[in-house]
Amino acid sequence: MRTNTRRKPVDNSALLRKDRGRSGIGWREVEDRLEEAAATLRRLPNPPGSGPKGHGSSWPEYVHEARHAYGYHAARMRVVPSARDIARMEEAIAWLLLIADPDDRRIVWMRAEGIRWREVCVNTGCSRPTAHRRWSAALLSISKALKNKDNVTSLRALAKKGGG
Repeated sequence: MRTNTRRKPVDNSALLRKDRGRSGIGWREVEDRLEEAAATLRRLPNPPGSGPKGHGSSWPEYVHEARHAYGYHAARMRVVPSARDIARMEEAIAWLLLIADPDDRRIVWMRAEGIRWREVCVNTGCSRPTAHRRWSAALLSISKALKNKDNVTSLRALAKKGGG
């Protein structure tokens, strides 16, 4: 009889639960704030021509007449984030600087954007248990760093300078 040789993913939830009891912001709050920041970033206006020019011609774009333009594009309702939402987003994105490893930052941000674990693993070149372990360790490091007031004030100073 053949036994299952697949290993179960490492469960860091006990370690994460242990950290939650102390004062300050917990790892779940960090995760929620980063997800909120990614959602706010998606809601920001992105007008045509605001990004890099991929390909095209040097000719100006054809201007359609208003009487012919009805129905060219589907109408989209977009709720623009408030100044408070944008400030919270910028603060949460600055937290990523507390993670030492750039690959761990990438894993945390991809998960905040809602990217599935499989795609995260393909993009970072690590297995699912390794990616989850690195993600949870990064969230814990942000949570612990935020409990230290000195790091928070230095982050605000760094954000005012323009990111370093």
